[in-house]
Amino acid sequence: MFRNVTEDHVAFFRSVVGDANVLCVGCDDFERYASDETENLKHLPEAVVKPTTPEQIAALLKYCNHQGVPVTTRGAGTGLSGGALPVHGGLVVSMEKFNRILEIDEANGYVITEPGVVTEALQNALKEKGWFYPPDPASRGSCFIGGNIAENSGGPKAVKYGVVKDYVVNLELVTAGGDVIWTGANTVKNVTGYNLTQIIVGSEGTLGIVTKIVLKIIPHPLHDVLMLAPFESAEKACEAVAAIFKAGFTPSALEFMERDAIEWSMRLTGEDATPLPNNVQAHLLIEVDGNDMDRLMTEAEQISNVLERFGCTDVLFADTAAQKASLWKLRRSVAEAVRAHSVYKEEDTVVPRSKLPELLHTVKSIGKKYGFKSVCYGHAGDGNLHVNIIRDNLNENEWNEKLPVAIKELFAEVVRLGGTISGEHGIGLVQKDYMPIALAPPVIELMKKIKTAFDPNGILNPGKMFN
Repeated sequence: MFRNVTEDHVAFFRSVVGDANVLCVGCDDFERYASDETENLKHLPEAVVKPTTPEQIAALLKYCNHQGVPVTTRGAGTGLSGGALPVHGGLVVSMEKFNRILEIDEANGYVITEPGVVTEALQNALKEKGWFYPPDPASRGSCFIGGNIAENSGGPKAVKYGVVKDYVVNLELVTAGGDVIWTGANTVKNVTGYNLTQIIVGSEGTLGIVTKIVLKIIPHPLHDVLMLAPFESAEKACEAVAAIFKAGFTPSALEFMERDAIEWSMRLTGEDATPLPNNVQAHLLIEVDGNDMDRLMTEAEQISNVLERFGCTDVLFADTAAQKASLWKLRRSVAEAVRAHSVYKEEDTVVPRSKLPELLHTVKSIGKKYGFKSVCYGHAGDGNLHVNIIRDNLNENEWNEKLPVAIKELFAEVVRLGGTISGEHGIGLVQKDYMPIALAPPVIELMKKIKTAFDPNGILNPGKMFN
């Protein structure tokens, strides 16, 4: 279906981006482009290029499209669905040199950035000027903003402020055929034709390569209050989530951690931010933010009153910036802690938040049925539960045979509850076989037609999203 990269191809790549920006098999650091943070998967490309301009990318794509060479775009390599893995070899286009914040337009509330800017670096640059870009995935200290666009990332702040799609105004895109286009306009309103911008957000590099990003920004809140709420029952903690919203509150973050999640994270990080009595089985990490500190404290106390109805009595209020940082470090380190503990498989399930208790019960029941342990955590305010299936004592054959069956059963139950199979990690390579569980055949066929319209020869990130 695709052509292998030849010496002639490499010579052309060098003519476009320069010798120093082309890596081939055997070059130093080449193998890091073969993997991301998805389990232990590894797929070597045949060549890697590091372009610096949209025009260079346009020349590369036009050539590869004509030659039948597959192209995989890569950001920071922090993805969790194998979206950046070159499963068909070919060329990897690394966006690491597209690393400039081009303009902060304070008059109109926009920032224009290249896709290789680290998310936290963008947030910090905006905060210095009093502005806020809320989407904050756990990997924000290393992930690129372009990868966030590709996956439509969320993070803890999504419960109040929304996900990436809610901030993307316009995109500069290089098409498979080598055209450089803008998908929209830098305006609040735009119904001029189809919304190509939102089609690109979450498309995982299968429709084009983004080279500039226009994001909406908002004034940064002046204050926040953070509290950690322990529960003797994980399901009761999940029940409390919907009750908080029903009582009229919208926290800026509302995170769930099972006991093992916070315990393993404490062990990994050395943080001792909270006592962990034997009777505590789960925690909610709750943040409220705004510009009136007195109002926030009142709101936090009222939320604490709601939590009491579900068996929570000893809410910890973070008194200092250091204590807040310690609690957030625990939450953001859970995925790494699970990875360090055991062979695992992470699923990114999402349901209406009122269904969280039932989802958690379902996860544990399926685990008992198939003999695996699970550690759950995630963005409870969004109904987004990260289910980490732990291999522990299962032998390799049991793991390989039982795991796909258990995942299919889990996803079927998630869909029955009104949810879907990925909230923010994407489909990529590892979830594509499960797409028919969540989407009807006509929907999948329509998506395939969109793919064909953007990429007729199928060279962009092949092997992802669909079989």
